[in-house]
Amino acid sequence: MTLQSPPDEQSRLWNGPGGRAWVDSQPLLDELFAPLVAPLLEGLRAGERVLDIGCGTGATSLAATGLGADCLGVDLSGPMLALARNRAREAGSAARFVCADAQSHDFAPASFDRLISRFGVMFFADPVAAFANLRGAARQGACLRLVVWRSAAENPFMTTAERAAAGSLPDLPVRRPGAPGQFAFADAQRVRGLLQTAGWSDVEIRRLDVPLSMAEAALLPYLSRLGPVGLALQQLEEGARTALAARLREAFEPFVRGDRVEFVAACWQIDAVRR
Repeated sequence: MTLQSPPDEQSRLWNGPGGRAWVDSQPLLDELFAPLVAPLLEGLRAGERVLDIGCGTGATSLAATGLGADCLGVDLSGPMLALARNRAREAGSAARFVCADAQSHDFAPASFDRLISRFGVMFFADPVAAFANLRGAARQGACLRLVVWRSAAENPFMTTAERAAAGSLPDLPVRRPGAPGQFAFADAQRVRGLLQTAGWSDVEIRRLDVPLSMAEAALLPYLSRLGPVGLALQQLEEGARTALAARLREAFEPFVRGDRVEFVAACWQIDAVRR
């Protein structure tokens, strides 16, 4: 269970403040992204050997195991996997986890019937190398299914905080098209090319628009911890942090419906086969 030379930037993020924020927010994030579990696991059969790529705190791995799969979750975040393992023990789940970079980890060849990922594959430093490595772990005929974000423009909920905080947080990281990050797979044709170059066949990419929601009371904690703005807020002194968080909350008013916050996750559902 060792961490195998992941890219430094992603390792620092997910083993540092980014990973800790996801651990602390696990109940909120599990509830928020729960509607994406069904499309991710559609067609899964009991007994299948499943690899969950970028499994995070384990929600999708636990769900796959609950359907009878033999599931291994892989992620480079030690804090998130520690929580995933605790959750599996408490639930009596057989889900297993390995802390490693899926781009380079030495998986047993042809050992999985199905590979899945919910928002876990957009951070590879070299996507072609990563998907070639994952293809080697898949048996002949194995299925790959990914759920990833489409563009930032199609997901205004995910970028409202950055727009609202731009004047106060000028050092926020710049989103570069195609660079590792949340919207790295926005260009469907580029993604198709990456998978085909890595050796995957029968690549199909279709739009997946899923309504998501959270309690209105959870919005401020969400904004204050998660994403680039949430991480930057933690570096401010308390007064400035409180004032900016209040301004951010106002910017999200268009998404508030009574005691709920509602928006649509504009995603791609990507399917491919190991031939």
